[in-house]
Amino acid sequence: MYFAALLARTQDGWEASDTELDDVETLSDLTDLARDASVDEDTVLVFIEQEDAWFGIVRVEGEEDPRVFVSDALPAARSSYGEILTNELLGRDDDDPADDLDTLDLDGTEDGEPDDPDDLNSSADGADSPAAGDTAPAGPIGDQDILADLGLSRRELLALESDALPEIADALGASEILETVR
Repeated sequence: MYFAALLARTQDGWEASDTELDDVETLSDLTDLARDASVDEDTVLVFIEQEDAWFGIVRVEGEEDPRVFVSDALPAARSSYGEILTNELLGRDDDDPADDLDTLDLDGTEDGEPDDPDDLNSSADGADSPAAGDTAPAGPIGDQDILADLGLSRRELLALESDALPEIADALGASEILETVR
């Protein structure tokens, strides 16, 4: 189960709204959603949390590129919305067919792929290769200073575990506002 919310900074403080992610398929879609919630191109934070597994923050300011943080890339990469964030942070573009073509040898096999189909699931030492979805590192990835100027240091962000969004909102002075949409 996911929880997603937008916090938009205004002259009067923070405004919160819950958000549906049904139409979000890319980081660009998420960024557009945040920009639509922005007042005068001020800071907008998008929070996404999946139960006790992981949380992600996307920070959008005007037309600048979004800043992204994910608390634990491995479980996030295995979820639909987390995959959007981790793919961006790891430089992957699953929707780009050119990426697939660039990795093919002239014989049609991928770079580093064994020619013998029986060798596809084993490595040189006989151990099974990780599945494609297991290539994300365990632990936090992204901009660890994403909230530093807003009152939550890198150290505090990295110390957060499950149900982190209320603690983040408290550090931002927006806990009451976040609770209204939770």
